[in-house]
Amino acid sequence: MKGLELARRYYEYCGKQMLDTQFPGLREKIAVGLTGSGSQCYGFDDEISQDHDFEPGFCLFLPDESIVSESTAFQLEKAYNKLSKEFMGYKRSLLSPVGGNRVGVFRARQYFEEKIGTSDGTLSYYQWLTLPEYALLEAVNGEIFEDESDVVTTLRKRLSDYPEDIRKKKLAGYLVLMNQAGQYNYARTLERNDLGAAQLCISEFVNATIHVVYLLNNRYTPYYKWQFAGLRQLEILPVVAEFAEYLLNSGNSDEEAKIKKGMIDTIASLVADELYRQKLSDTESTDLEKQAQAVNKKITDGEIRNLNILIGV
Repeated sequence: MKGLELARRYYEYCGKQMLDTQFPGLREKIAVGLTGSGSQCYGFDDEISQDHDFEPGFCLFLPDESIVSESTAFQLEKAYNKLSKEFMGYKRSLLSPVGGNRVGVFRARQYFEEKIGTSDGTLSYYQWLTLPEYALLEAVNGEIFEDESDVVTTLRKRLSDYPEDIRKKKLAGYLVLMNQAGQYNYARTLERNDLGAAQLCISEFVNATIHVVYLLNNRYTPYYKWQFAGLRQLEILPVVAEFAEYLLNSGNSDEEAKIKKGMIDTIASLVADELYRQKLSDTESTDLEKQAQAVNKKITDGEIRNLNILIGV
């Protein structure tokens, strides 16, 4: 069973009853769901995932103290801890008394402050450009089961994807890196027979490519462990996952290097076509540095457009 479904069922069968019997009227004031770190919050969990941090549990998000008091929050945490220790054959782990838990009771404002540095989802353009994408994704992934009073729903929607100028700035930066590492430096390191540096070029190229593909899908790039799992599920350019795996897993013999150069060219062509299709660029050139400059010119906010092209990578 997927962790997200387990969390929903645990809430439906255990959590609701606890709230309705011990805290009448509280359900209408709080949000309930499962979000944050952990493969189950992305939908990437499998049997291997169940060896750690996999359990029946859910998140209870509370509004400010003026609506739900500290006393009620404390009592709610105690009640949550007393819920059934086993559900559908899965056992709960003990909650830490010093925090760091992935499920349980949270103040919504504090939760988002710790995740992304803001309690209301309002970010400056500098924060948008510099916050790790996985942190933004952890703030909006998973599912909210109930939120009648809009404790977190609007906030999550505000953070659900990049503002368009920010997306373009980040795209431009990663396109530059794709060009430098894959289209330029890979061949040069091979000419020097510096095979270690050549493979580093491939790694940098793949990393930048992955970010570009997620951005073309208007999605945040997840934590590195889940990047390929997510890449294969994307609507736009999922085939890049196959190319990227070959690039990373092959060597740099003459034959392999020839194949790699061909794949780099193919990826550049696919990316250039998609940039043009989405009207993010006015050029069909496969030179990704030219694409980067074209995308950057499309940014409407002059202050963001004039920032260093690599600020978002």
